Amino acid sequence: MMNILITGGTGFIGSQLALNCLEKGYLVKVLGQENTEAESENTKLIQDKGVAVSFGSVTDKNLLKELLRDVDIVFHLAAAQHEMNVPDKRYWDVNVEGTRNMLEASLSAGVRRFVHGSTIGVYGEALTGDIDEQSPLKPSNIYGETKLEAEKLVLSFQDKLPVSIIRISETYGPGDRRLLKLFKAIKKRVFFIIGDGKNIHHLIYIDDLIDGLFLAATLEEAKGKVFVLAGKDTATTKEMAAVIAKQLDVSLPRFHAPLFIFMIAATILEVTLRPLGIQPPLHRRRMDFFRKSFAFSSNASYRTLNFEPKVSFDEGVSKTIVWYKEQGML
Repeated sequence: MMNILITGGTGFIGSQLALNCLEKGYLVKVLGQENTEAESENTKLIQDKGVAVSFGSVTDKNLLKELLRDVDIVFHLAAAQHEMNVPDKRYWDVNVEGTRNMLEASLSAGVRRFVHGSTIGVYGEALTGDIDEQSPLKPSNIYGETKLEAEKLVLSFQDKLPVSIIRISETYGPGDRRLLKLFKAIKKRVFFIIGDGKNIHHLIYIDDLIDGLFLAATLEEAKGKVFVLAGKDTATTKEMAAVIAKQLDVSLPRFHAPLFIFMIAATILEVTLRPLGIQPPLHRRRMDFFRKSFAFSSNASYRTLNFEPKVSFDEGVSKTIVWYKEQGML
């Protein structure tokens, strides 16, 4: 029976991964935090199923030493990501130094596999054509910059520790509350496109992502390698909204708002509120949903991991809506 530790385990991906580990019959420990209502709800969900949850940070070396005792596999998903009311140092402390702490503690504990959850944010702005593991890396914000530095750290340990890196695409599905706002706005018919709506998303359904994470954690061929995991379909922002609206049986407003106006507003709010420690209600990274385009090649993940996403965007949206309604969220 394998013993698994998941950092960031009270988040969407981490909590769903923990539940999946339980279904596979593994022993599961989670390191997480409760900074949001969603994280609190995820904590209750996994604790009720029998997951041992420890609250703390990857910056706490003593805590990591204790948690990693007898652990076989680490899924390192913890990160500073959406906080726009903290200084850049917070991102470096958690995403870079926290990853260093995890690697050193895992090495000392004799961990058998270390899977690092990275992000497509390391690619930065939109690129032409399909993006793969060899595409240029040009992160455009502090989150992407620190996640790229963390990747370099992970690979520097590959001769001492069996590591793999997964660049995770936009993830959705049951358990996700990030896109819930989009579903709610479309249902209430208050959603509108900002910009032309032609930017491309390459989302991945949560079950497909978890399959890919386990392949990276168990296959010999995955050691020391970097993989991009994305879903079965690409969709523009307009196409995404249309699929959701169709399944909710509502129509979409035809109104499109100019992107530059929202970018100016986001910049002003970010520059004025962030130094005061206030989370801006609108910031530039939030506008990436309407601005950035990503389409990924699955050649490397299919060739090495035999990874093939199964859930289409239409099917994934349907399953997500069912879950939202079951939870009374939609």
